Amino acid sequence: MSECIYDYFVINHKIEKAYKFNKDIIKDGKSLYEVIRIIDGVPLFLNEHIDRLHNSAKQKNLLFDIEKSEIVNDIKKLIKYNKIFEGNIKLIFNNNSENVFIMYFISHYYPTEEEYKRGVKTIIFHGERKDPNIKVISNKFRESVNSKIKKANAYEAILVDNNDNITEGSRSNIFMIKGNALYTAPNEEVLPGITRGKIIECAKLLGIEVIEKNIKIQQINTLDALFISGTSPKILPINKVDDIKFDSSSNFLIKKLMKKFNDAILCDIDNIKNLYKFDNNNIFL
Repeated sequence: MSECIYDYFVINHKIEKAYKFNKDIIKDGKSLYEVIRIIDGVPLFLNEHIDRLHNSAKQKNLLFDIEKSEIVNDIKKLIKYNKIFEGNIKLIFNNNSENVFIMYFISHYYPTEEEYKRGVKTIIFHGERKDPNIKVISNKFRESVNSKIKKANAYEAILVDNNDNITEGSRSNIFMIKGNALYTAPNEEVLPGITRGKIIECAKLLGIEVIEKNIKIQQINTLDALFISGTSPKILPINKVDDIKFDSSSNFLIKKLMKKFNDAILCDIDNIKNLYKFDNNNIFL
């Protein structure tokens, strides 16, 4: 089954029928990627995603000279031709001999109201991502984690490094709460998620102390609550880590952060819509 869903994808700024999609074109070389959520036909936190893609390329010494305006126009094409205004799109830059830049809609799962209300189950996974600060495709790592998640019937896996530190989720960031403080792993040890950064901004605006500090997995019982953050889940409370239960969805700090973050989303959508002229009725305005 193809990872590319719906009728069209974009490759090197050209719109193509989905049946022509072949992910083998990026199997060689290094591939950097971003996943952007589309809400009401508008790419959420667009500027931050594009900036991170450029920064990742710089860290990997890759020449990524695609302008922001080109990326914006590609996204507009993808939305217009597919007539899809809600979902997730994936952008991939591959530095093979021809330098390929593609984007397409991918399958997504957004948590239900019940999952936000009750929280979700997670598992511990002992493993580290290579180059944690860069969003690099690693199929072998992804397959290994997915297998464990599926076997445990869990929503996500919490990664624990070789020093027993809780770092991040396999496809998300992890925040922990103890008392009135919000804890997260040091920035250099995790993927600096776009949602993660926005949550930290929201916390500071609310006057919540944010502490970047390693938390050992052996200390997990001392925590009051935990939550997942990411493109699809936004802020999602955790109710279980392996066999350890948490009442995270009732935590007052998480409730405040969820409201503040949802407000930030609405603000960003309005800003991007006006700045780049995204319009569902005429996407190329």
